[in-house]
Amino acid sequence: MQVKTSKIALVITDGVGFRNYIMSDFLQEAKHQFQDIIIFSGLPKSCFEGFNVDNCTIEELEDFREPSKTWFFRKLKEVAHLQNHKKNNFGIRDNLRGNYPKSNSKRGVLTKLIFAWTYFFHSENWINIYNRCQQKTFKNNVTTKRYIALLKTHSPDIVYFTHQRPPYIAPLIYASEQTQTNTATFIFSWDNLASKGRMSGNFNYYFVWSHLMKSELLEFYKTITENQIKVVGTPQFEPYVLDRYNSTKKAFFEKFDLDEIKQTICYSCGDVSTSKNDDLYIKTIAEAIKQDTIKRPVNLLVRTSPAEEPTRFMHLKEEYPFIKWNCPKWKLTRDGHQETWSQRIPTIEDITDLKSVLAYTDISINMCSTMSLDAMFFDKPVINPVFGNKENGLYDDQRFLKFQHYKRVAESGAVAIVKDAVSLINEINSSLQNPNKRLEAQKQLLDLQISHPLKNTGKRIATIIKECIK
Repeated sequence: MQVKTSKIALVITDGVGFRNYIMSDFLQEAKHQFQDIIIFSGLPKSCFEGFNVDNCTIEELEDFREPSKTWFFRKLKEVAHLQNHKKNNFGIRDNLRGNYPKSNSKRGVLTKLIFAWTYFFHSENWINIYNRCQQKTFKNNVTTKRYIALLKTHSPDIVYFTHQRPPYIAPLIYASEQTQTNTATFIFSWDNLASKGRMSGNFNYYFVWSHLMKSELLEFYKTITENQIKVVGTPQFEPYVLDRYNSTKKAFFEKFDLDEIKQTICYSCGDVSTSKNDDLYIKTIAEAIKQDTIKRPVNLLVRTSPAEEPTRFMHLKEEYPFIKWNCPKWKLTRDGHQETWSQRIPTIEDITDLKSVLAYTDISINMCSTMSLDAMFFDKPVINPVFGNKENGLYDDQRFLKFQHYKRVAESGAVAIVKDAVSLINEINSSLQNPNKRLEAQKQLLDLQISHPLKNTGKRIATIIKECIK
């Protein structure tokens, strides 16, 4: 009797998925669970050189450009989802406002019509109709036919998507449905359910960070049942418990030319689309250092966003030469892609740098980003400056405090929310003097947001994927 081997197709859509599943322990654990691993990659094959991909088959996904019909039904589905859940959800209403077109181009007018239509027709039943219509557009699509052929060639037992939202995975979801291949997806980020648009399609299983995220999934997707949801934690933070990314404190201070005698403040930037006031916050801290209103001697280290080049901070580099900079070493692997940011992947050096930044700095400051959670794993005080509102002319970042995922953080007491320069400097002084004052609240928040320990996250996910195979 022939023994059937188990196969997984792992879908890597972007650089963050690459970090989460290739640079964590997931892949080596998956090799214990599956006889064959096929990687469907939205990145070039060359990205995988030097990583633990021996005996894995790598198939490059196409840079799929949506036909107009596909775009139309996807947009109907996404806007209807937002319309359906906008009541009592500030983040979704903000997303709706932000997505309303400002131009009267052909697509802009069509989008306005979609907004008008879905204002009335946005129930879960209508959303499922739009999704079925979207899927029908793939029936004779060249990309879809190639993906169906790939699935028939490799015959995986399950296709595991490391991100649920990119529109370019939709033809692969359709191909999986046509070949009756089991699918699972990982909910990519902590804000994806409570403030973002609809997933690219339907899956058999949904892997989530926490029991909190499970409850959100059931709230926003009424057709999903509890037994389809697997609470696994997230591989996003697993490198923090992997020894191969360790660095010494001495090496850290030498690399970034920091004064070992001083304490160190780290400011982590977002990207310019959502964190436009970063230069103001950096300047505020730098001026306080110059004027000695920060009561202890400190270094200021700024980590820029890996999603963009740090050119917008050149004036600060010239004005404040004492600021030290950590510009993440993420490589752009492909030009001309429709979503250029997705083609940037981290280096081993950058993950090591990030871990040492978190371990050896004394205060973490950022504008309401996931980096707040990163710092909490290292028991660091976290400060969130949000100076902007509708009245003062600054970019309105105070509105993020009303987003469902971050309102919970702000109300937890795990972070200090500061709304002006004086409050920011006072909180820095307070945190330098008493770094553990929010420690208990931080531990409670981490337990809420990530329901499992970081250790063995890759093993846990690989094991549960194997259990999903019928």
